[in-house]
Amino acid sequence: MNTTRLSEDERKLLLRLARESIEAAVNEHPLPALNLEDLPTALRENGASFVTLTEDGELRGCIGALEAYQPLAEDVREHAVAAAQEDFRFYPVRPKEVPHIQIEISRLTPPQPLEYDTPEDLISRLRPGVDGVILRDGLRRATFLPQVWEKLPGPAEFLSHLCAKMGAAENTWRKKHLIVQIYQVEEFHE
Repeated sequence: MNTTRLSEDERKLLLRLARESIEAAVNEHPLPALNLEDLPTALRENGASFVTLTEDGELRGCIGALEAYQPLAEDVREHAVAAAQEDFRFYPVRPKEVPHIQIEISRLTPPQPLEYDTPEDLISRLRPGVDGVILRDGLRRATFLPQVWEKLPGPAEFLSHLCAKMGAAENTWRKKHLIVQIYQVEEFHE
């Protein structure tokens, strides 16, 4: 993935593609055709993204990928539709809701391993508000985007909630050495 920041025009284009995709999907229409050759280079390159939907400031859906495996424009379209229709925490977005949905896109840097020795060492190495965190324990895995630090500013609380999201006991990070990766995001919204 290219780590150069997107231009304002590229950001606006991704937001428009996300909104068009959501509108088409919730109205049971095919997604608009997308000719990658017509897009700026940064949007044709493989990229990983999360699309977060909110309604009146409340989370309405959030789905994405941690690893880049397709062109960024396609990744955003796919995850916009999935956030609107496939986030198991919410019922699918209805057509009448679409005008009230706000879209946020997070473009991820490639995850990097975070080595640590003790739970205290792990806490000291995290950068609240900067790092997204992935925890792995065997086949279980969960992530929080850096934006989650706004609601969970303490590293211990952040890690405890992330363990719960992973389906483990909240104190798992204190009792067991987990695989930890960090990443950063370029976040923008409507």
